[in-house]
Amino acid sequence: MVDESVDEYLDIVERMFGSEDDGFEFYNSYALEKGFSVRKSYVEWDEANEEIILRKFVCSREGSCEEKHMKREDRKRRPRNLTRVGCRAKLVIARVKETGRWFVKDFIDEHTHPLAPRDLACLLHSHRRISDEQKADIVEMEISGLRKHKIMDILVMQYGGYDEVGCTMRDIYNFCHLYKQETIATGDAQTVICHMMARQERDPNFFFKNLVDGEGHLKGLFWADSQSRLDYEVFGDVVVFDSTYRTNKYNLLFVPFVGLNHHRSTVVFGCGIISHETSESYEWMLRTFSAAMAQKHPISVITDGDLAMQRAIRVVWPDTIHRLCVWHIQQNILRHLGDDLVKEEFRSVIYDRSPIEEHEKKWMDFLERSKVTSEESWLHQMYQMRKLWCASYLVGHCFLGLSSNQRSESLNSVLHTHLDGSMTLFKMLEHYERCLLTRRLNKSILDIVALQSVPFTEVDASSLEKHAAQVFTPAMFALVRWSTNAASNCTMFEIIDADNLSTYVVAKKDRREKKFQVHCEVKEGSLDRISCSCRKLECLRTPCSHILYVLGILQEERLPECCVPTRWTMSAKAAFPKTRKNNMYDYSVSLKRYRELRNLSHAACFLASQSVEAYDRLKLVLNVQVDNKKSSSGHKECMRYGPVLPQTAQVDSGELEKVLDPVHVQGRGAPKKRLKPQKRKRSTVKCGYCRQEGHNRRKCSEWEEDKKLASVD
Repeated sequence: MVDESVDEYLDIVERMFGSEDDGFEFYNSYALEKGFSVRKSYVEWDEANEEIILRKFVCSREGSCEEKHMKREDRKRRPRNLTRVGCRAKLVIARVKETGRWFVKDFIDEHTHPLAPRDLACLLHSHRRISDEQKADIVEMEISGLRKHKIMDILVMQYGGYDEVGCTMRDIYNFCHLYKQETIATGDAQTVICHMMARQERDPNFFFKNLVDGEGHLKGLFWADSQSRLDYEVFGDVVVFDSTYRTNKYNLLFVPFVGLNHHRSTVVFGCGIISHETSESYEWMLRTFSAAMAQKHPISVITDGDLAMQRAIRVVWPDTIHRLCVWHIQQNILRHLGDDLVKEEFRSVIYDRSPIEEHEKKWMDFLERSKVTSEESWLHQMYQMRKLWCASYLVGHCFLGLSSNQRSESLNSVLHTHLDGSMTLFKMLEHYERCLLTRRLNKSILDIVALQSVPFTEVDASSLEKHAAQVFTPAMFALVRWSTNAASNCTMFEIIDADNLSTYVVAKKDRREKKFQVHCEVKEGSLDRISCSCRKLECLRTPCSHILYVLGILQEERLPECCVPTRWTMSAKAAFPKTRKNNMYDYSVSLKRYRELRNLSHAACFLASQSVEAYDRLKLVLNVQVDNKKSSSGHKECMRYGPVLPQTAQVDSGELEKVLDPVHVQGRGAPKKRLKPQKRKRSTVKCGYCRQEGHNRRKCSEWEEDKKLASVD
C-alpha cells in the first residue's frame, strides 16, 4: 500500500497541464475517486495583472468558520451546518511563462476528516454538474409538462443509477429557474409580445393583439394561431367561454374560447388574458376575437352569469343568442335557496319546454307560492334574466346540445394541471400551447379512426342507419343511433296533405298526449326538406326520432341533405388546408442538429448493443467525438438548450415599443372559480370517450353531456 501511495504521489507531482481548467478537472476527478470535494482557492497574477500564473485547489473542508460568525446574536435564520474542519489537502499548479503549460508546484493528500464512499462522493458539490446534453433534454422535458422529480427519475433510469447522473434534483431546480430567468430577462410581458411577433413573422395567419394601460403595463392580450382560426371558420356556430384566474403570478383573468368540432370534442378558437372583469375589458376581448375571425359572429354563445360579460355580448354581438350556463345556475340554487321543495320546483322550471305563455303563468304561480315580493331577491333577479336560461325561450336556437360551459370548464381543468399563482406569462403560454397540441393530437386520432373505419351496424339495421354510419363521424353517429333506436317507439296519429307539403302527427307510444308535427316538403316528386316541431334538428343539427320514424314510413333509404349538416361529417374541413403541427417553438441550428442526431443515435445504439463487435466500434467513434468536446467550449456563454429566445425584426431595429409587466391584481372578491391544489391522480389512463387523462367514462363530462341528449328522443 505504501508503494502504491508513493507511485500515485509521484505520478501527480510529475504531471503537466495545458491550462488551469485542465488542472482543476484532473484534481476534481481524483477527488471523486478518493471521496472529497474540491474548490478553487488562492490565485496569483503576473506583474501586468493580465494572466494567472498560480492557482491553488483545496479540499472543500479546508479552513474554518470565522469567530464573528460563531458569536452573532442578530441571527434571523438557523445557522448552516459547519463544513470547514481545517483540512490541509491541496493541489497547487503554476504556469511556465515560456511554454504556457502548467506544472504541479505543491501537492498534499492528507485529510482531517472521513472520506465519502464512491457511491456518495458523486453527491458532493464539485462533482455535481449538468452536462450540456442533459440540459437540452431537461428543457425539453420541462416544456412537455414533466415535473422536476419526474425528470430526475427519467435521468436515473437512463443513466443506470443516481451515482451516474452527475446531478441532484436540487441542481435541476436551480438550472430550470436560472434558465427561466434568462428567457424573460427583458421582461415577462415583453418576452411574450416578442414571441408572438416572431410567430406572426413565421406564420402571417397567426393573430395577436395586446392592450396596455396609460403607464405601458400589459392589461389585455388575445391570440389565435392559423389552425384555431380555420377551426372557427368551420365550427364557430357555437362558442363557449368563461374566465378564471390564479393561473399566473399577476392574477390576470384567463379566457379560453372553445366550441365543438365534427367529432363532438372540444376545439379551441383562441385565448385571451385581461386584467379586470369589466364591461370595457370584455368588449375589447370580444371585438378583438371578432377581428381575428374576420368579423364572423357566432350563432350562439354560452357563458356563466357574469353581468359585465352579459353587457359586453349585447354590445358586440347583438344578434348572437346568449345562454347562461346551467351548471352555474345549479350552484347558485344551492347557495341562495334553502327550501328543498323550492329548489326542486326551480330546477323543473329550468328545463320546462312548454309554450312561453304557459311558462309565464307557471312562473308567476311559482313566485307567488315562494312568497317572492322583493325585487332584490335572487329568484326575482333570475326571473328578469329568464330569457337567458329558460328552455322555453331557447327552444329552436342552435346550441348543439350544450347547456353549460362544461367544454370550457373541461379545458380549464386540463390547463390548470401544473398551473399555479407563481407562473409567468411566458410559462403559462407554453403550458397552453402544450394542452392545445394534446387536443389536436386527440383530434388527429379521431380523424384517422373515422377515415379508416365505419361504425358497426347490425345486419338487419335499417338503410337509414347504415347511411348515417357512412356520412356522420363515429361520435355523431352514436347520437344518431340513439334517435334511430328511439324511432321504433314512435306511432302515427294522422297525416295532413297539402300541395307540396305533408304533415305527419307523431308521438311516442308511452307519451301519446305529447304530439309532434313532422313537415315534409316535396319537390319534383322527391323529398326536398323535412322538419319537426320538436326543433331538435335546428338545435342539435341531427335528425330526431320523429323525423327518422317518418322517413322510415316513406321508405327513404338515405337521409336527406338537410338532416346531414356538413359540420358533423369528415368533409367539414375539406376546403381548408391541414395544419396539424404546432409551430410555437423555433430552435437554433445546432439544437436541430442535436435532436436529429440524438434520435438517430438511439436507433444506432440499440442495434450496436446486440453484438460485441458493433458495440466496440460505435463506442470508439463516440469516445473520439466526446474527447473533442473541449474544442467548442468557448461558445457556452451564448448557448441555448431549448427554443431560441423570441426575436423579431422590430426588436433588432428598435421599433418595438416596450411593454411592461402587468400590475398584480388585488382583491377580486368572491371568485367564480379558484384554482385549487391539484390532488394526485390515482390513474393516468385515458378516457375512452374524450381521450383525456385522469378520469374514466363515469366521470367524463363529455360522456354525461352526450348521454343527456338521448333523453330528447
